Amino acid sequence: MPYVHRTALGEIDSLHRHPLPGASEFLDNEHPDVQRFVGNSGSAPASFVQLDAEFVRVVEDLIDTLIGRNVIAVTDLPPQAQAKLFARKSLRDRLAGKTLTLFPNTGFSEVIDDTAFGPL
Repeated sequence: MPYVHRTALGEIDSLHRHPLPGASEFLDNEHPDVQRFVGNSGSAPASFVQLDAEFVRVVEDLIDTLIGRNVIAVTDLPPQAQAKLFARKSLRDRLAGKTLTLFPNTGFSEVIDDTAFGPL
């Protein structure tokens, strides 16, 4: 939550934690002028976040394909990756209800000790 100092043209030229002479205007961190000053242009981060989300889905689908074709086994992945993959699939199943199920419910998941995975 910065106090801003502006140029004669009204552009922010510095941010401060506390009010100073010439920097007494307080703006929220999310204010467009503050975001522009720190290098976050309006639509670029949102589009990059969207691309990241779509890319994560591509990677997940790639893993599903490799497992489905017996190129790799899910146990070939590090334990933390397995936990994150299962957590993501579980969440997608609950939210969408229409996801590809590569791991049929065998009841085996109830005997896996996932305490070593730590927080996801």
